[in-house]
Amino acid sequence: MLTIEGPLLTVDVGSRQAETADVDDVLDAYIGGRGVATRLAHDRIPFDVDPLGPDNRLYFTTGPMQASSMSFTGRASATAVSPLTDGLLSTNAGGFVSRNLLGTGHAVVELVGTSDVPLIVHVREDGATFEEVPDLAGVEVPAVTDYVESEHDLGAEHVACIGPAGENGVRFACIMTSETRAFGRGGLGAVLGSKNVKALTFDGDAVPDVDIDTEAAAIHREAATSDHIMKRQGTSSVTDLANEIGSFPTRYFADVRYEEFEKINGDRVEEKKYKNGTCSQCAFACKLPTRDEASGVETEGPEFETIMSFGGNCEVNDIVSIMQSNDLCDRLGMDTISCGNAVAAYLEAEDAFGDSELIHETVRTIAHREDDGDVLAEGIHRFHDELGVEDWTVKGMTFSAHDGRTLNGQGLGFATANRGADHMYSTFYAYEYPLVDASEAFEPSGLPAAKAEKLVELENKRALEDCGVVCRFSRGTMTEERFEMLFDADFDDLLAVGGRVVELERHFNNRRGFDRSDDDLPYDLPNFEAALDTYYDARGWSDEGVVPEESVGTAASAE
Repeated sequence: MLTIEGPLLTVDVGSRQAETADVDDVLDAYIGGRGVATRLAHDRIPFDVDPLGPDNRLYFTTGPMQASSMSFTGRASATAVSPLTDGLLSTNAGGFVSRNLLGTGHAVVELVGTSDVPLIVHVREDGATFEEVPDLAGVEVPAVTDYVESEHDLGAEHVACIGPAGENGVRFACIMTSETRAFGRGGLGAVLGSKNVKALTFDGDAVPDVDIDTEAAAIHREAATSDHIMKRQGTSSVTDLANEIGSFPTRYFADVRYEEFEKINGDRVEEKKYKNGTCSQCAFACKLPTRDEASGVETEGPEFETIMSFGGNCEVNDIVSIMQSNDLCDRLGMDTISCGNAVAAYLEAEDAFGDSELIHETVRTIAHREDDGDVLAEGIHRFHDELGVEDWTVKGMTFSAHDGRTLNGQGLGFATANRGADHMYSTFYAYEYPLVDASEAFEPSGLPAAKAEKLVELENKRALEDCGVVCRFSRGTMTEERFEMLFDADFDDLLAVGGRVVELERHFNNRRGFDRSDDDLPYDLPNFEAALDTYYDARGWSDEGVVPEESVGTAASAE
């Protein structure tokens, strides 16, 4: 089986020491990315850890595909215990940092401890060095990358950093790379901030050889020549379909359609797009550099989820306003979904939907924990009672779009996902719109046993991709046969790796007190409890959603 190569580099930012260790057994079993980091986190982080304490460990990883020139591989992964969900969580970011991380020669970079002053950690082939940067305290993301470029001659693609939100412990703060790409959901920016690390840089020439040239060339050619609407509009292209079928949360989840969606849909985004954008080595080029000449705002996006959170959910019908919200979150270092939904909850409480000036000011106050922003920075699950609004979260994470009240399989997926209400954990929505062939599709309504069984398979596949590390948008290009060829393994064995990753996450969370009661939704779905039983049975877990101790790390594929 093809796996990432290299040692684990453990960096203690408190003692300013770094050391390497051989983790080949973990690499051989979990490929790379989310899988390797999850295994290490499961075994090395105390089950009772404070997510914002010095004993939490933050892992940066990538996968073996990043040693190739193949499209859909410009991603890296970050893993830690989340201050938002209180569970073990992985998130990944696109852009260009993955190849530079791989170039350091380390399969995994692990941060532990807490520094007494703000630091930049410079990771290289020979280990790590530490630079005290007190003057960077409180600055926004572009200022960090400007500093690194001027002082170290390294571009933004070498940098993973936080903005003020991470420093101030905003529970949905991001780690940013290439300035506009985010390790987004779950608040790992706050974990980095709790360690008093403003940034990491990655640089080196230790990239291993991967002999997949023929297949990589074929995938690259397909990515380059496909006529896909995402090349023009990114994920904003799904806005019309989501709104049509009732899967577009609006006015803080009060509605599932927004009557003015055409003012903020993919066509409006495409009108603001001024050049093509992509991730490292990828010919698909689905990113969205946008600019509004009148206001001067320039950003990347908004993607569909940001259109939902800062558009429909805030009742904003101005694409430029949403671009401004997107840009603010990137600069300040916050997840646009969680931040937009938190702002929407605030607008609900203040009866102020559609007030763009208030929205932008509230984003700033959240990042700096000023005034009401200090409460909102805790996340909806923690502040909803104080504001008198409903708790639209699962496991503390607020919902992305693709509304489960209409797409019931995705609703079940929101409930079971170990990281909470995030659509990318299973991407079940693609089978209910549908965005796949009719032969693979499900009716949106209802939760037959087949949906619960399919959910297991999809969660395992998504975990496998995150071990790879392979982009979600490779769907249709990365076939089972190509996975087998590229990773030199039977696809069932590869799916079993994904299953073990999901199970390790669940077991860690079980040890922190998570059980069936956390696999819940703020709305009713038909046959939900029976579907949950079927899901647990397919995974071999107890009726309470608990992994048996004797089976930890041994999950088979879902067949």
